[in-house]
Amino acid sequence: MTAHSDAFVFFGATGDLAYKQIFPALQALIREGRLNVPIIGVAKSGWDLERLRQRAKDSLEKHGGVDEEAFRKLSSLLRYIDSDYTDESTYRELRRVLGEARQPLYYLAIPPSMFATVVDGLCRTGCAEEARVVVEKPFGRDLASARELNRILTAAFPEKAIYRIDHFLGKEPVQNIYYSRFANSIFEPIWNRNYVAGVQITMAENFGVQGRGAFYEEAGAVRDVLQNHLLAIVAFLAMDAPSGDNPLALRDENTRLLRAVRQLDPGEVVRGQFKGYRREPGVDPHSGVETFVALRLHIDSWRWEGVPFYIRTGKYLPVSSTTVTVEFKRPPREAFGEVVPTMSNHFRFRLSPDVLIELGIRVKMPGEIGVGEDVALTLVQSEGDAMEPYERLLGDAMAGNPALFALETTVEEQWRIVEPILNSATPLYFYEQSTWGPAEADQIIAGDGPWYNPAP
Repeated sequence: MTAHSDAFVFFGATGDLAYKQIFPALQALIREGRLNVPIIGVAKSGWDLERLRQRAKDSLEKHGGVDEEAFRKLSSLLRYIDSDYTDESTYRELRRVLGEARQPLYYLAIPPSMFATVVDGLCRTGCAEEARVVVEKPFGRDLASARELNRILTAAFPEKAIYRIDHFLGKEPVQNIYYSRFANSIFEPIWNRNYVAGVQITMAENFGVQGRGAFYEEAGAVRDVLQNHLLAIVAFLAMDAPSGDNPLALRDENTRLLRAVRQLDPGEVVRGQFKGYRREPGVDPHSGVETFVALRLHIDSWRWEGVPFYIRTGKYLPVSSTTVTVEFKRPPREAFGEVVPTMSNHFRFRLSPDVLIELGIRVKMPGEIGVGEDVALTLVQSEGDAMEPYERLLGDAMAGNPALFALETTVEEQWRIVEPILNSATPLYFYEQSTWGPAEADQIIAGDGPWYNPAP
């Protein structure tokens, strides 16, 4: 299916996701001339079309600004159906409003518990034929629920028409990981167990749950960012080059890599919770949910056998930064008899707050023969006019480009990897706010450490 979608329908049109992400993305697509089809919002809020238009304007004023010409176009394309998802008349009305559109894109900006109801309604009224569907993460809460969700979706839509969206994959710096690897031949000869000593990935946030305590109680750091965002980074870092520029090839290699990742060992995982989390609104005063996790991950492949991947993420750490550090092995003999610091030779990607690519090498200091120092060759790049993730991903879904969307098999492999540490399967340690997590996390990397702590 490669034809451009001829309508955009979003369930949950009055919700928070539409307000923060979808309306700004739609305006951007219209401004660039990439969207000129009916836009149909569906929700049960007692609203009318005029109120939805006002909601869209409020959204844009707070998230990027109103482009008057693009907003007029958005308003003219906008339609609204105020009805219950459980009522079959909702879908008959949708079929009427779609008019001549036969290949719509449905965006399910609704809780996963409603997916089956909406998908069934689309099927019973013929609305699912030749359509595409976008679903938001979380894709289940564990492997069993992910498989059930996929069963519901594939009963109505072929796999090629299902777009599992993770906005993290739409970020320019994340895409830059695999672009830098495969657009430059200097990396491939050394990107393996013969030259790489270890890999560290840190996703740090210097804030807490920001009033989303009830949500975080259901998610925790493992479900919120490890199972999806951080395993996506691992895949981009470690996968083999896709065969050709077919967008499906990238997804295939991504899944192939994840199949080689060993299930996490609870003995190589440390969970933490920042002090004060249990006083957050919506949080159980005896909560065992983690706001921090550190672990050691193994990839059972010829390329990566024996290379440890250390992953760490947490709330209320000293800085907000996502950083990848690839540490290279030292020469087989230190020719100058020096004691060289850990990570003297490294390649570093910083994905946020700005884009940084750094090569760490050792050079001779002026003066004495055989005395050196570590230096870094650094490229810092502002994202500038980079396309926002939802703009990119919605545009790709409308155009039928699946490259940055997860396959059913990819999601299930991610859940398989983290399954042994779900549901408080490991001890919980507490840490002070604005520190690098519980001291026990240092034991994860003992012998290969220390952790690289990103600077502010």
